[in-house]
Amino acid sequence: MEALARPLSNLQLELLKTFSHNLSDQDLLQVKTLLAAFFAEKSIESANKVWDEEGWNPDKVDQLLNTKLRTPYQQK
Repeated sequence: MEALARPLSNLQLELLKTFSHNLSDQDLLQVKTLLAAFFAEKSIESANKVWDEEGWNPDKVDQLLNTKLRTPYQQK
């Protein structure tokens, strides 16, 4: 068996132990939806924290949206 390039995370190991049996397609979809909602909520919490700490407001968002942040290509 080929070794993994990187070790499994603690979450992956726990999920492997918890779900060592087959789930129905419907149950699998529910678990995927639950996990997606969990990580979406964590992302929103993190974004809200940055928003508050950095003093963001709608004007700053508009400024960012209208700023060109890409590095220009160099002519060869």
